[in-house]
Parts: sequence; structure tokens; C-alpha cells
Amino acid sequence: MTHTLAVIALNKPGVLARIAGLLNRRVFNIESIAAGYTEELDVSRITLVVNGDERELEQVIHQLSKLVDVLKITKLEDHDSIERELALIKIHARPESRRDILDIVEIFRANIVDVGQDTMVIQVIGNEQKISAFTQVIEHQGIVEMVRTGKIALSRQPLAAKDEK
Repeated sequence: MTHTLAVIALNKPGVLARIAGLLNRRVFNIESIAAGYTEELDVSRITLVVNGDERELEQVIHQLSKLVDVLKITKLEDHDSIERELALIKIHARPESRRDILDIVEIFRANIVDVGQDTMVIQVIGNEQKISAFTQVIEHQGIVEMVRTGKIALSRQPLAAKDEK
């Protein structure tokens, strides 16, 4: 079972490495990790997706809360949060197949962000299922390269006091 955690930490060098290292040493599987700035310049938000049962999740939260630079940890529930991923996919785009590619891009509400002589780069934003579905549909064109971000997520509600570290 996967769990999504929002970790608020001080924006200092090495914090992300310490978090990943701690989870690695404790043999917790990180499915995805994404970090970035927040509305406060000295604070970063790290979205972690980890695998495990409830007991393992409690251990992850307990271990992370021991880190000095971690300010807050919140478990994000699917029904009460908004999540997105981003994928950039470079595909073969022969002139005779470009119309078909444009149709697929439009159906998935994706965007073409670069066009080359024989390739196109497509940007897809959505949940994991949407990106996977798009990838399956477009793969017959020939995927040259692909990169996906990890999941980022935001709670629909203000973070509750019980979620505080």
C-alpha cells in the first residue's frame, strides 16, 4: 500500500539527502520523492510516496520526526488532497503520423512543447494513471526518451494541529 507524506523542512543543504538516507538505512521503499520551495523562503516541502502497511508508515513518520530540520509531517489522504505528476516524453514524429499524435495530445489535454525534424516533446500533467495511460497510447509512435517527476500533493484543507511534528 502506498502512502503520501508532506514533509515541511528547513531549506538547508543536505536535508533531502538526510531524509532519503534515513529511509534507506531503515529499509523503507521510497516510490517517489519531490522537493521544492514553499511560500516561505527558508522552508522546503518534500512530498514522499512510500510503500508499506500502517505499522511501517508509523515508523517512517516516527523516524522522520527525529530529524532536527523536519518541522512538520502530514499524511495526505487521496480523497482530501490534490496530486499531480509531470512527464516530458520525446517521441518519433514522422510527418505522416503527426496528425494522429496531435489528436492523442488533444484527447489527453497534453501539450507539445518542442517539435524537431523527426521528434516531438510532449508535456503531460495529471495523476499517475493519466500519465501511464497516455504513455501506453503514445508508445506505438516510438518513445525516444521520457522523464517523470515524482508526485506532488497538497491538502485541500489547512494542515491540522495533530499533523504537527
